[in-house]
Amino acid sequence: MAHSHNHHHHSHGEIKGKNLLVSILLNILITISQVIGGIISGSLSLLSDALHNFSDVLSLIVSYIATILSKRKASPNKTFGYKRAEIIAAFINASTLIIVAIILIIEAAERFFNPQEIVSNLVIWMSLLGIFANGFSVLLLKKDADSNMNMKSAYLHLLTDMMASVAVLVGGILMKYYQIYWIDAVLTFAIAIYLIYMGYHLLRASTNVLMLFTPETIEVQKIVTSISKIKPIKNIHHVHVWQLNENEIHLEAHIDFDKDIRLSEFDVILEKIEEDLYHNYGINHVNIQPEFGKSDSKQLIVQD
Repeated sequence: MAHSHNHHHHSHGEIKGKNLLVSILLNILITISQVIGGIISGSLSLLSDALHNFSDVLSLIVSYIATILSKRKASPNKTFGYKRAEIIAAFINASTLIIVAIILIIEAAERFFNPQEIVSNLVIWMSLLGIFANGFSVLLLKKDADSNMNMKSAYLHLLTDMMASVAVLVGGILMKYYQIYWIDAVLTFAIAIYLIYMGYHLLRASTNVLMLFTPETIEVQKIVTSISKIKPIKNIHHVHVWQLNENEIHLEAHIDFDKDIRLSEFDVILEKIEEDLYHNYGINHVNIQPEFGKSDSKQLIVQD
């Protein structure tokens, strides 16, 4: 038996899609401009920023596709629909953040020991383009990033790229006025470290959802203690709690009763359980198997 408190906002999803499309177009423009500028100027940090922007384009496309798929309804052979599409997108985008960062670290190490003269004026203008375009994209996605893991992954790509452009701008100014060309490699390394830091947390969060781990904010023992206080519940066991996507947390469990109750009585108890789980733990899908005198394992949590 299940109970749902979900609400769907189709217009909100359309706004997310439009914002992602605008961000994709802006990042394609930035990528092309920075690749040309990086080749002409000889700036590694500008090329690394272009590489990051290209990963942004790919990540935004993945996020956009996931947003479209997540709207599709469930079917007999896809009973959950595509509700996890956005979680998969977040996982992919977090992974690319880390991969790009490792590539940048390798390139930065090589350039640090072999600094090259760079056309700093072009670096400065290209970095300014990146700051304004990515800054606008960040503002477009910021609201949705607070409540959606997929949008957060896209937002982080754009935010880190905007910061990278700021770092490239600082480097361009130092190279122009002080001829400190090794700063190009140092800034590239700093950008990479920040990417790893941001990517790790998002990768961990998306992995937890995909692996059906219990959400970190929920303590199963507290749930068991709370439900066990309801009469005539004798025992709650075989408990599983997992997060399907951003909006749905599921719980399934076996409940052993100390007497043979009627189905109508069970419905009243089930409603109490659902209200408790929803208001205190945010669990909005509950599936309970009632038992009386059944000789199964009474372990709290099982692996199968």
